[in-house]
Amino acid sequence: MKVLVTGAAGFIGFHVAKRLLERGDTVVGIDVVNDYYDPALKEARLSLLNQAAGGANSAWTFIRADLADTDAVSACFAAHEFDRVIHLAAQAGVRHSLTHPHEYVQSNLVAFVNILEACRHAGTPHLTYASTSSVYGASTRMPFSEHDDADHPLQLYAATKRANELMAHSYSHLFALPTTGLRFFTVYGPWGRPDMAPILFTRAIDEGRPIQVFNHGNHSRDFTYIDDIVEGVVRISDQPAEPAPDWDSSKPDPAISNAPFRIYNIGNSAPVRLADFISAIEAELGKRAVKELLPLQPGDVPDTFADVSELAGAVGYAPTTSVADGVAKLVAWYRTYYGR
Repeated sequence: MKVLVTGAAGFIGFHVAKRLLERGDTVVGIDVVNDYYDPALKEARLSLLNQAAGGANSAWTFIRADLADTDAVSACFAAHEFDRVIHLAAQAGVRHSLTHPHEYVQSNLVAFVNILEACRHAGTPHLTYASTSSVYGASTRMPFSEHDDADHPLQLYAATKRANELMAHSYSHLFALPTTGLRFFTVYGPWGRPDMAPILFTRAIDEGRPIQVFNHGNHSRDFTYIDDIVEGVVRISDQPAEPAPDWDSSKPDPAISNAPFRIYNIGNSAPVRLADFISAIEAELGKRAVKELLPLQPGDVPDTFADVSELAGAVGYAPTTSVADGVAKLVAWYRTYYGR
């Protein structure tokens, strides 16, 4: 298959593109490679994708472009006919959205319209795109289920991702474009984003610097290892969304539709307290963290917990990596990449 992976220089996009190349797919990656975090890390990921393409004897093309540029997206789809599109590019970060809202409008809304329009006109067989557990916002019903409402976001980042889901449904309804949204739950692992807690904490603890621990470490996250995430993304991309014959318009289920539309949670379904996650990092590094205990930050949610039964039923999704094993792999990569 020929697959477009947007955000290919990013954390999840890199790993997904690499997996597709390794199984023999033809992959086109697109990424603006901005400086939201260290561009050198993104370039290093791209270098590995070049190596993976050679080793797997698969075709790899990289396009350096901004998806908010309509002409650039149109040119990409004019040059290639895709069997699948996996849209993982976005402006991420909960707290950054509080101070840089316009970046989220361009990267998460304008860019997504461009992808939807391009897929619509190209007749793309299936668009899979990244959503987030943050859409559950003010909800405290656990575990989070796709069948519950997710209409009380606590920050603009979550609002833009929820908007993506609604935009996708409109295209599935109007143009029969098969779309599947995946609500990611706290993804971590090698080559991860340095602005997120797992690597941020690992570096600081290793270097003896204090770490800021919000909510005094008492909130929990459904930490999900990158290999488990990639397996789910690839499996669901291979299976285009279809209309649900039993969807009831008088009692509409937000996860399905009479259009070719699906929403799935993708997480570990085993929440871990932040304090315990920090302890796992400490154990691997053999060092104690210097903690600055702080209250819960604006826009943060106290807990996340994914019900992944729908994804398990659809494609056999079954995460296998414990936090202890995942943190061990993360720290091993950290030592190699940063030369520690």
